[in-house]
Amino acid sequence: MAEEKIGYSEDDIKSLDWKEHIRLRPGMYIGKLGDGSAYDDGIYILLKEIMDNSIDEFVMGAGKTIDITISDHKVSVRDYGRGIPLGKVIDCVSKINTGGKYDSKAFQKSVGLNGVGTKAVNALSANFTVQSYRDGRTKFAEFSKGIIVKDEAEKETSQRNGTAINFVPDEYIFRNFKFIPEFVENMIWNYVYLNSGLTINFNGKKYFSERGLYDLLVKNTDAETIRYPIIHLKGHDIEVALTHDNHYGEEYYSFVNGQHTTQGGTHQAAFREALVKTVREYYKKEFDATDIRASVVAAISIKVQEPVFESQTKTKLGSLNIGPDGPTVRTFINDFLKKELDDYLHKHPDAADGLLKRIMQSERERKDIAGIKKLANERAKKASLHNRKLRDCKVHFDDDSKKDDEQKFRTTLFITEGDSASGSITKSREVATQAVFSLKGKPLNCYGLTKKIVYENEEFNLLQHALNIEDGLEGLRYNNIVIATDADVDGMHIRMLLMTFFLQFFPDVVKNGHLYILQTPLFRVRNKKETIYCYSDEERKNAIEKLGNKPEITRFKGLGEISPDEFSLFIGEDMRLDPVILKDSHIKNVLEYYMGKNTQERQEFIISNLRVEKDLEEALTVA
Repeated sequence: MAEEKIGYSEDDIKSLDWKEHIRLRPGMYIGKLGDGSAYDDGIYILLKEIMDNSIDEFVMGAGKTIDITISDHKVSVRDYGRGIPLGKVIDCVSKINTGGKYDSKAFQKSVGLNGVGTKAVNALSANFTVQSYRDGRTKFAEFSKGIIVKDEAEKETSQRNGTAINFVPDEYIFRNFKFIPEFVENMIWNYVYLNSGLTINFNGKKYFSERGLYDLLVKNTDAETIRYPIIHLKGHDIEVALTHDNHYGEEYYSFVNGQHTTQGGTHQAAFREALVKTVREYYKKEFDATDIRASVVAAISIKVQEPVFESQTKTKLGSLNIGPDGPTVRTFINDFLKKELDDYLHKHPDAADGLLKRIMQSERERKDIAGIKKLANERAKKASLHNRKLRDCKVHFDDDSKKDDEQKFRTTLFITEGDSASGSITKSREVATQAVFSLKGKPLNCYGLTKKIVYENEEFNLLQHALNIEDGLEGLRYNNIVIATDADVDGMHIRMLLMTFFLQFFPDVVKNGHLYILQTPLFRVRNKKETIYCYSDEERKNAIEKLGNKPEITRFKGLGEISPDEFSLFIGEDMRLDPVILKDSHIKNVLEYYMGKNTQERQEFIISNLRVEKDLEEALTVA
């Protein structure tokens, strides 16, 4: 057999224009794509890129209001800033590295300096329009997938100055996507917290903040459970708010130049370190760092000149210095906290007393579980060698540092119950990035219990170790944690028990968007030519109407009834996930309602949902 030669000539060298490159490698510009079921999916990055430009106008003192509308798949953003100079409207949205922030000192502490964001939105949208209103005149242009399709001449207008951008993400790239309002609302709240005096109107609702990060902590804590009033500190290019709650773990909201750094970075690490150092010096006692930070809820925002992020999506700060001639991020934050927090504690003895009591309580709890924790860790190591509760994925079989970010984004752990269900998922999963954890029966209702139970209960202890979340999210092994249970009453109960486990002991898993519920089809409707899987009664009716002639209808009551071949259709690229989102209600209230003592309101809720299940059964019988 002749040896095959690998060609490499001038013909193999290609030059792509800007839009072709963005569409070919969208992950380089907006991170992962997704379908909108995660807060950091691409469609939200598109919105953020447009919003960042409007925010910069507000920071420059031009326009105090931004209007956002999302209807179906169309997004509209209208600001009332200065408006893009009319002669440069098309260039600013379609020529890479074109913008107005390169030479202006006023924009040195802006996030979007590379002139890519808006162009990426344009290239990744099936339809994109831009209209600038400036000093009584306006300019409009329309694009499709980055290609200009309409270029209107300038004309007069009576509209206020500003810029209006509309876009529809391209469904070819963002498959089966949907905007989840809660994720958009969280983004908007962060914008107004970081820009006091800014008003954002989203689908008719007004968002506004007067006290910045103080308001952020008010929204995300329970006044009844915080140990001392929220401490709010502000300085030049830095703002901090913090308190301690009764929850487990540490909770941080960190920002750089208005960008929510969901993965932290040098500033968040510096804050954690400075908090420990300042507290130790104030109380003149070498407390354990974990006791000081246990149950902390804190927000920090800093401004950095020409920030360096670890990805285009700007979720983790990599900068070591505040600016070319400034101090290190670590020194800057440490000096600020050392002075301002120390002064605050001296002036507010009640807060100092509340903080001290929380630290001492954490110390007692840590020592109380030290012995059982050691035994539980040894038991978990032994169990991992001798049982098959966890079928891991290849990302973790090999050296994790060699895996690319895209693979790590896709790592998923399915938590399921029963041998047949876990067996089907195990056989049909993508071995590279998908793992399976098999529960033995229903988990314990851990509402109101202490963290000691996590180490005493074998299921919880092994799950905790599989996820590697004992000491926080920094070591989280799977980006997506998916609860996969039967679509019946028992399955719903297991979901609630697992969600209670995470909310009670590891709330950051939920708050940081890592927990999901797997949607699997309720029905299979088929004839000799076609099979349709239906996730709702409405889809079932539509399938029956489409196939006609009395098709065969199967109601899946359990995951074990779905064959591995079929399961591969439901946990692949088109996998449907419902994110577990904690809305305005606080964790304590949510758990008390669903997992606490029975109340009339709760009984009515249960009866109502049982009725839904019964209606589905009756509908199938009629069909």
